[in-house]
Amino acid sequence: MTTRAGGRHGIPWRAAGAAVVVLLAMVGAGLVGASLKGTPAPRPPQPLAQAAATPSATPSFDTYDEAPAPVGLPRSTPTTITIPRIGVGASIISLGTNPDGTVQVPPLERAELAGWYQPGPSPGEVGNAVIVGHVDSAKMGPAVFFSLGALQPGDAITVAREDGQPATFTVESVQRHPKDAFPTELVYGPSDKPGLRVVTCGGVFDEAAGSYPDNVIVLATLTE
Repeated sequence: MTTRAGGRHGIPWRAAGAAVVVLLAMVGAGLVGASLKGTPAPRPPQPLAQAAATPSATPSFDTYDEAPAPVGLPRSTPTTITIPRIGVGASIISLGTNPDGTVQVPPLERAELAGWYQPGPSPGEVGNAVIVGHVDSAKMGPAVFFSLGALQPGDAITVAREDGQPATFTVESVQRHPKDAFPTELVYGPSDKPGLRVVTCGGVFDEAAGSYPDNVIVLATLTE
């Protein structure tokens, strides 16, 4: 069972040749759940260095171009993601797109799972691998990436792979963007380095809309 990443507000992704042009800003209930009814919902931590960034304010990775780019690993399906700082140790399922072109996300009833966007690079390959997950759900409360916003530059993220070669990444930045200004190119655009993008929802839960207004995005590069 899958749901739209954009819920009822989802905008389709479209493919142009081999490159996927992402038109989905991950809005609505899809990437993240609902508030906890009947009890005050805990608030997920938000990035410290950047309260609400916009694409125009997004830092570039050009500052790292002077260092040799890590050699990428061959393609392999990821199996688990481990983030020691925030106590994440989660299984990963493979995700694609729905018949209408919107992205799939882990089902809310399995909000402890992370999901890898399979049409893109696998973690460790050259390019930006994307892993998404819920921040919370009405059923289980805090979900797999509830504390994603607490990560800091220099933290480690390790993704185990089916081929037995783990890919360990170093966090470069943790950002928060409004969903209506989702930095598509930064997350899903091409890269000549092995990168990782981890995405969940952020901001203060909007009870009226039934969703979070922002996305928390972790940008990381393969550790040499």
